[in-house]
Amino acid sequence: MTSFLLTGPALEPISLDDAKTFLRVSDVVDDQLISTLIAAARVHVETLTRRAMITQIWRNVLDSWPLNNQVELPLGPFQNLVAVRVFDGDGNPALLPLTQFVGEDQTAPARIILPRTINGQPNLRVNAAIEIDYQVGFGTGPDDVPTDLKQSLLTLIGHWYQHREAVVMAGSGAIVPLGFDQLIAPYKVMNL
Repeated sequence: MTSFLLTGPALEPISLDDAKTFLRVSDVVDDQLISTLIAAARVHVETLTRRAMITQIWRNVLDSWPLNNQVELPLGPFQNLVAVRVFDGDGNPALLPLTQFVGEDQTAPARIILPRTINGQPNLRVNAAIEIDYQVGFGTGPDDVPTDLKQSLLTLIGHWYQHREAVVMAGSGAIVPLGFDQLIAPYKVMNL
């Protein structure tokens, strides 16, 4: 399964002004750097938790339907199914009726439950036969994002801002502040 982002978040869960207040920065000299750190922190937390903070649309590409009739989504929280497209042996696309699929976010990770028989499906081509477009995120604005996840962003932004040299040398994902893991722990998906 391959996944890629179709439509990113319309805004970040932390505004530039909120980040600057947290960092106690009043000038505009580092605005571009701080904006970059906000986006990098969001992506980092979304990757670790497998949860989109602000509404996004993603596409999963599958070669075939899973035998267990469940498509595990790489990100949650699931909002809705946007489109299910299949390709026949000649590469012709067909949109499938969405009412036959059920999206679930009650269990982590989010998933789509397939019917036993999929209506409107032609004989599928061998590779990249199925495209599932879906919407995920806590909501459309910063107020929809849980407070502890926003605090994890601020903590990470502050740490990266204060330790820029270490971040450049080790890579932004390698250095996290003390307490960061505890803030995101409730949102991490456990693999058993």
